[in-house]
Amino acid sequence: MKKLLTCLLLALSTGAFGQSEILKKYQAADSLMQSDNVSGAYTLLKEIEPRCDKKDTLYSYILWYYVSATTELEKQNRLSENFDKSLQFGLEAASLIEKGKSYFDERFAAREYWMQKNILVSYFGLGQVKNALKQKELLYKASKDKKLPEGLDKNFNFTYFKWEGKNVWGYEWFEELPKDRSSRSFSKIVYYVYSTNPDGTDKDQLYRLHVLMFHKLDDSVTFDYVLTKRLETATNEKNGTLYSYTYNEEIDYEKLQADIKEVLKGNYNREKK
Repeated sequence: MKKLLTCLLLALSTGAFGQSEILKKYQAADSLMQSDNVSGAYTLLKEIEPRCDKKDTLYSYILWYYVSATTELEKQNRLSENFDKSLQFGLEAASLIEKGKSYFDERFAAREYWMQKNILVSYFGLGQVKNALKQKELLYKASKDKKLPEGLDKNFNFTYFKWEGKNVWGYEWFEELPKDRSSRSFSKIVYYVYSTNPDGTDKDQLYRLHVLMFHKLDDSVTFDYVLTKRLETATNEKNGTLYSYTYNEEIDYEKLQADIKEVLKGNYNREKK
């Protein structure tokens, strides 16, 4: 009996010491987050999250910070075009958000869709188009089910890259081609081209490249969209419809991305292959 009691006390003591150690590392991670040392905080939180008792009130605090740190590292790497790293952090963050749904409110749960969008950008950045398209379908399904949060319910960023000191953001709309092609016009995809500040952030929107629905009035027209350039603050730039660059309803994203880069180079009349 005495031996059993001793073992029990030792177990409780070890558990208390373990939780005390976790608390200290959480406090250290908290301090690192406050001082913008996100990477250092991430390392500590990644270590202690699986070790903390899920029923302990401390666990939700650890998980919250762990999600925040991972999300920030995903963003930093994505905006630096380190897409292999941003994909790694994005997938990890998505898994953590799933864990957090039972601890936090609906606003937290909505992070799932924003992270799906970020993972999509990373797949496109890595040239993993098949994976990107599968990821895109998750957003379309959520749109159909009316689950997307405000800000993501009409369109989503699917690609981002830097080009000769400019930031290029590609956005896609959920809207589909109408049966009556003469009823209206809309842009399925828009690439926004920005000049940049010294820190690399967006400065002025120079122009936009629209994948614009073409008014297909008869069967002689063999395409559904045409690329169109619209100026914003840029001067001495060509604008208008670029008939060398056309697309079908099922857009070839590899071709589109290559075409966009040709137009960024100033090649407006490339011969079709």
